[in-house]
Amino acid sequence: MADIIDTIRQDSSLSNLLTSLEKAGLVETLKGAGPYTLFAPNNDAFTRMNFAEALKDPGTLRETFSYHLVAGKHSADTIREMDTLGTETGKSLTIALDEGETVVDNGKFVATDIECSNGVIHIIDNVFQPHLSGWYREE
Repeated sequence: MADIIDTIRQDSSLSNLLTSLEKAGLVETLKGAGPYTLFAPNNDAFTRMNFAEALKDPGTLRETFSYHLVAGKHSADTIREMDTLGTETGKSLTIALDEGETVVDNGKFVATDIECSNGVIHIIDNVFQPHLSGWYREE
């Protein structure tokens, strides 16, 4: 079974994510033992952000994509039962239901539970923004 990075490499819809993870210096982490849960924005998700500008700043990329990474292996079913999920940045993703559909921060699942040797990938339709962490919650 392939690790998270090799699984991403095999999926052409995740090529922008792969480039971002390489620039952010997160490849070795995602080849490590884990286990990890990665919320993986597909290429369509990157159309909503200034991708070329983001690639110029590895620090911002590292913070952004560390915010997509959670320690431990969490299935989509398990995530649906949660309210928040702590990320590698120390900030938490907000989990809610929108008309019966799971929404994690500002992203919806495109594909879930892609098994890897060191965790699981959930493909999402948006790029999470760590500076907006928590604002999605309605108290």
